Amino acid sequence: MQISQKQLEQVNDRIKALVNAGSFYGKKLEAAGITEVKTAEDFLKLPFSEKKDLRDAYPLGLMTAPEEEIVRIHSSSGTTGKPVIIPYTAKDVDDWGEMFKRCYEVAGITNKDRIHITPGYGLWTAGIGFQNGCEKLGAMAIPMGPGNTEKQLEMMQSMKSTVLCSTSSYALLLAEEIEKRGIKDKIHLKKGVIGSERWSKKMRDRIAESLGIELYDIYGLTEIYGPGIGINCEHNTGMHYWDDYLYLEIIDPKTGEPVPDGEQGEIVITTLVKEGAPLIRYRTHDLSRIIPGECPCGRSYPRLDTIMGRTDDMMKIKGVNVFPSQIEEILGSFKEISSEYQIRISHLDGKDTMRIYVESTGDVDFAALSKRITDKVKSVIGFTPIVKVVEIGVLPRSMKKTARVIDERYDEK
Repeated sequence: MQISQKQLEQVNDRIKALVNAGSFYGKKLEAAGITEVKTAEDFLKLPFSEKKDLRDAYPLGLMTAPEEEIVRIHSSSGTTGKPVIIPYTAKDVDDWGEMFKRCYEVAGITNKDRIHITPGYGLWTAGIGFQNGCEKLGAMAIPMGPGNTEKQLEMMQSMKSTVLCSTSSYALLLAEEIEKRGIKDKIHLKKGVIGSERWSKKMRDRIAESLGIELYDIYGLTEIYGPGIGINCEHNTGMHYWDDYLYLEIIDPKTGEPVPDGEQGEIVITTLVKEGAPLIRYRTHDLSRIIPGECPCGRSYPRLDTIMGRTDDMMKIKGVNVFPSQIEEILGSFKEISSEYQIRISHLDGKDTMRIYVESTGDVDFAALSKRITDKVKSVIGFTPIVKVVEIGVLPRSMKKTARVIDERYDEK
């Protein structure tokens, strides 16, 4: 999708603000001799911004609006390196709420719904983002935050919550607890708005079937407001994103060149109206594609496909590049196993070893199933893993994001 004239004007307005504020990106632009873009070709000459730039700007080097206009900060949930601090003006908070409200509306959620919010509050953008959109919509927010599953289920029953907002990992944990306790008839959930981590079709189907609800994928990242910048509609043909607030490109992660609509690559986002910390051509490292054509729902907002993974998810094992999504796809073809899996990579006796743990019910032959999965992985990926089948419930469940890939090579001496 080529950038429009109106979007170019919005980009120029943000460039002016960045240069005037002397922010890292303003300095980058001045160094590159670019302080205005007149055409789509000009736009493609703008340098990318990266997570490292944002970390280097710690604590408030990203602040582009005057401090007296900053009403809040948020920080990314990353565990490595310095955190990224994102300042927000009142307009940024309002715009974010407006985008999130649209997400709820696209999911068919109204002001008569009771929205059960389990993601974390505080520096993380999740909980407060879900709540901000909920209040804009005029629905009833039940701001639980994460953890205390006992209390979550008690409130869900008492308050007759109709919408669950959570990570896919926590939605699965709640679904399993509801099944275990036999209280499905006391739960009034109709829809789930799920974000913050990639999840497989198998996991999605399991949560939807177990809770008897419609599920919606919500997209976002702290650097770009937070969750709420895109969501799938009832036709489930990709996530609509709000192109009056954001311009999205898909690039080849190796060359940095744009790829045609429909081709997979790395998502690059430009914020068109953000005041506190505008970002131009920000490399997200998320992998997806822009879906060409119109959606059957008739909405004019462009669509982004499901997030396939991240450029930094790639595992190199025995000289072969592997993405977790490839393993996930293989595992998804085995009906005998649950949606949960764990990959552990270690270096033993001078060579890399991949162990894949999967869960199954006790009524299958674990050894035979393990061999079938091993053979399938080998035929697709090209090397032989060690597959261990365990009983359902053995692998860890999480209230936040579940760690599915554990690379122990870097822990070993």
